[in-house]
Amino acid sequence: MDRHLSGPQLARLVAIAPGARPYYRVLAQAVRSLLLDGRLSPRMRVPAERHLADALGVSRTTVTAAYDLLREQGYLESRQGAGSWTVLPDAASMGANNPWITSGDDGMLPLHAAAPLAISTLPSAIAFAGEQYPRYTLGMGYDPLGIAPLRQAIAARYTAQGLATRPAQILVTTGAQQAIHLVTTELLSRGDPIVLESPTYPHAVDLARLRGARIIPVGIPDGGWDLELLTSAMRQSAARLAYLIPDFQNPTGHLMDDATRAGVVGAARRYGTTLLVDETWRELAIDEVPDTAPLAAFDTDGRVISIGSASKLWWGGLRIGWIRTTAAMVRRLAVLRAAVDIASPLFEQLVVTRLFEDIEDARAERRRTHGASRDALVAALRARMPDWGFAVPKGGGSLWVRLESPSATALTDAASCHGVRLAPGPWFGADGTLEGRLRLPFTQSPQVLAEAVDRIAEARVRGAYGARPAQPLTPAL
Repeated sequence: MDRHLSGPQLARLVAIAPGARPYYRVLAQAVRSLLLDGRLSPRMRVPAERHLADALGVSRTTVTAAYDLLREQGYLESRQGAGSWTVLPDAASMGANNPWITSGDDGMLPLHAAAPLAISTLPSAIAFAGEQYPRYTLGMGYDPLGIAPLRQAIAARYTAQGLATRPAQILVTTGAQQAIHLVTTELLSRGDPIVLESPTYPHAVDLARLRGARIIPVGIPDGGWDLELLTSAMRQSAARLAYLIPDFQNPTGHLMDDATRAGVVGAARRYGTTLLVDETWRELAIDEVPDTAPLAAFDTDGRVISIGSASKLWWGGLRIGWIRTTAAMVRRLAVLRAAVDIASPLFEQLVVTRLFEDIEDARAERRRTHGASRDALVAALRARMPDWGFAVPKGGGSLWVRLESPSATALTDAASCHGVRLAPGPWFGADGTLEGRLRLPFTQSPQVLAEAVDRIAEARVRGAYGARPAQPLTPAL
């Protein structure tokens, strides 16, 4: 550690306004902001307490209190005889005081999004990408299909799961959402029917509407998919496309068994339906679950198109996804995506390539962290909202909660006044229903979830939601 700041240098950087109180907290906040904004690097030695106190014209006790607070928050480390230096804390341990978990600049806790914190191996993968990046400057700098090492890693993962796959069958995309967009754009025309689960991933509904498709919703019972309902929906609508989430379904958390998977693919073959299968949550088992094959393992004629994403297993900020389909369809989709962004960012592809090498370690870490968060959320809800019902999923990232009345939108409005963003049930439906449901993700730390549940409970007591029973809302026509 050879970089350091003198007392006068740090005093100029913090630029604390005269009269700021309490001074030690303002000083700690200023140093933290410098670090989070990138103006102060991690592993930089800060001046001794007395040197900074002299430069600021305050007492040494004040600087000591500021340094103690920074150490408590995880932004400063010290060792006897070696001084103190800046660090970035582990995001999962920061609780509700983590400035990066909030929605924008308003301090809202983001329980509207099931986006996980970064995996612990991400920094080393970023360092690997930085080492590899210069080699790629000798070439064109982008590949519309995705860089070869990443496509090989994705194909190898499918093969290891029992679905033989060649790199030519993989198209790397800028997130799973772009993958859904490309497939729906290629296969759906205005007025075409598309089968969607209800509830389902909200952006799939948005994209179906964007294409002008005719949405055929199929409800998912509390116990999981009803094969007869899915089959009859495909037969009666002559659906061109069906979008399914068989692995820890978003938002219900259900896991489709192999018998149902085989039945769905068989029905799609009989009725001429292409299956767009979202496997974004596939790697996120928490408890022991039966081994299930990828849905495409039951495919015999190339009608199952699978998509995946780096965002749920490794980090929400990695906007890298992929499509597994036939080599011919990969080429068609690559031509289509050229009108959007030509290729996904090289650096992020290199990061994900490295992360695939330790995928089992990542899955084990998520089992620990998501398991602890899920259990904390379940305990908090049972203690504070015992009249809410839910099944505890064995994986995925959220609880699908049944409220005591059809009042999800009213509760969402009340909770926002108490600093929590929520995802009401109607977001996940295509027809204005699901007002009695709420999705609560457990992708944040246990501390954040406990704080969020406390705020939601306060909203029920103090807000308009808690003042009187909410009335059912009439869906928009």
